[in-house]
Amino acid sequence: MVGESAIGVRGLVKRYGAVEAVRGIDLEVARGEVFALLGPNGAGKTTTVEILEGYRPRTGGEVEVLGVDPGLGGRAWRSRIGIVLQSGETTRELTVRDTLRLWAAYYPAPRAVTDVIDLVGLGEKADARIGRLSGGQRRRVEVGMALIGNPELVFLDEPTTGFDPEARRQFWGVIGGLRDLGTTVFLTTHYMDEAQALADRVAIVKDGQVVAEGPPGELGPGRDQAAVITFVLPDGSQASDLPAGLGGETAVNGRRVTLRSERPTAALGELAVWAARHGGELAQLTVSRPSLEDVYLELTGAP
Repeated sequence: MVGESAIGVRGLVKRYGAVEAVRGIDLEVARGEVFALLGPNGAGKTTTVEILEGYRPRTGGEVEVLGVDPGLGGRAWRSRIGIVLQSGETTRELTVRDTLRLWAAYYPAPRAVTDVIDLVGLGEKADARIGRLSGGQRRRVEVGMALIGNPELVFLDEPTTGFDPEARRQFWGVIGGLRDLGTTVFLTTHYMDEAQALADRVAIVKDGQVVAEGPPGELGPGRDQAAVITFVLPDGSQASDLPAGLGGETAVNGRRVTLRSERPTAALGELAVWAARHGGELAQLTVSRPSLEDVYLELTGAP
């Protein structure tokens, strides 16, 4: 599991008395990869991450993080990882620069404070006190604190919870900067668009087990082929007039038609010919594929 892997997990189990929170999880995260772990509350996501960070002992299985069992990792190992908790506290009276200088003193080979300030996009706020920053800016300081030790691997736990849309998109740029530096990022988030935009690969956990894993654009059976075509029937036509052999499932709501097809190109061609023969247009025509959120909801059974 060492090789090119930053994280290797085999048969991970965690029990709390009679409750089995994690039931045989396998994971592999490559060095330099942005990996997202997704799952509903109570799925075992937080327990898994805390085991990887070395904060919680496991009941069974094998785990290596940067080639070390996190349950045995000492100070030297901890200096190689950075952690951004879901909620953190910083000293409000200190400036951004002073906060990062303080944290840099804890590491044997820290990054330059100025470089980290630029990386997290706080150059104009370097000498501002933490208490005067916005919530998004304080979150950037917390990321800077995780990066100041020049870590090989960073854990980000729900990093943009509570952010407004603009702040979230700005923070995504910070993650892109980490990827450019070759830093491995292990991300947990409830925002499917965030995982879609940032992650090279994702894993979805449910009831303590991984139910799907892969690139976010390919997750889900047949997702690369399946598509949803919607349109409004031309005037003077009925759903019963539609050409046979479109394939997939067709649903009609008034004059709006929804067609789920695994051969959308062929179906669109047949529909275009049919509409031309009826002398009309396929009004409000759209073609879409299932999003990561669609796949997530289907796999986790969320309402």
